[in-house]
Amino acid sequence: MPSAIANGARIRTNTSAENAYNALDAANKSIAVRQLRLSTGKRINSASDDVSGYITSRSLQSRVGTLKQALTAVGDAQNVTNISTDGLDNISNLITQIKDAASSAASGSLGTDEKVALAKSAYRLTQQIQTVVDSTVFGGQQLLAGSFSAEFVIASNSSNSLLTLAVDLTTGNSDFNLAGSNGFNTGITSTNFAGVSGLNLSSLNSVTSSALGIFSSTQIQTTLTSLSNALDNVNKVAAYLGGVTNRLDSQSTALNSQITNYNAAISRIEDADVAKEQLELVRAQFLQQASIVSLTQANQAPSTFLSLFR
Repeated sequence: MPSAIANGARIRTNTSAENAYNALDAANKSIAVRQLRLSTGKRINSASDDVSGYITSRSLQSRVGTLKQALTAVGDAQNVTNISTDGLDNISNLITQIKDAASSAASGSLGTDEKVALAKSAYRLTQQIQTVVDSTVFGGQQLLAGSFSAEFVIASNSSNSLLTLAVDLTTGNSDFNLAGSNGFNTGITSTNFAGVSGLNLSSLNSVTSSALGIFSSTQIQTTLTSLSNALDNVNKVAAYLGGVTNRLDSQSTALNSQITNYNAAISRIEDADVAKEQLELVRAQFLQQASIVSLTQANQAPSTFLSLFR
C-alpha cells in the first residue's frame, strides 16, 4: 500500500513521483486485465486468475464432454430402435396379409386352384419378409437377422448405465414363453419362423394342386394358429423396442438438461460479467489519467527547489 511521503525538500529521492508511477503501473495492469476479459468474454483466462475456479471449471467441462458422448450414444441407440421397429412393422403387415390369405384358403367354397394361387401369392410376401430382414441394416450390421447385439453407454458411469440392445425373435426368448431352440428364426427357410416351432413359410411355395400341404384341410388350422403366434411374437418385439425408445427419449431429455445446467455452472465460474468489467475499465482509465497528472506534478517538484540557487 503506498504512503503519502514527501521527504521535505529532498530532490535525490522523489518519493512522490515513485508513488505516482506505481499507481500508474497498477492502473495500466488493471486496464490490460479488463480489456483481456472483455475481448475473450472470460473472467478466467489462465489458472493464475482463479486457481480454485480454474480447477472446478475444467472438471465441469470434462463432465460435459462425457455427457455429450453419452448423448451421441443415445442417438445411435434411438436410430437402431427406430429402424428395427420400422422393419418389424413391415414384417407384421406382411404376416397379417399371409394370415389373411390362409384364412381365405380355409374357406370350403374355394377350389384347389384358388388355394394354390393364394399360397403362391403368400409366398411372394414371405420373400418380401426376407428382403425386409436383409435390408434392415445399421452400421453395416443386420438388425433383424438374429446376430445383432450392441452396448450403448448412455450415461457417464458405465458401471451402472450400460444399455445392451439386442433384437431376439428366437424361440428361446423367455418373453415369448415358448419352448424351442435358441436359433434365430426370421428367415423364411427356417422351421421356427418368428419363434414358432415348426412354422416354415417356404412351405407356401410347395403347395400344389396335388398336395396342398399347409393349406390342406388337415393342416390349415395349425397354419392359422402358427401365423397368429408369429404375428404376436413380432408385435411383442416391436413393443419391447417401443419401451426401449421411450427410455432413450427420457435419457436424451435428462442428458440435455444436465448439459445445460453444467454449462450454466461453467459460465457462472468462468465467464466475465461484461457490465462489471466495463465499469472497472472506466475506473482504471480514470486512475491512469489521474496518475499521469500526479506523476507530472511530482516530477516538477525538484525544479522548484533548484530555483533556490538562482
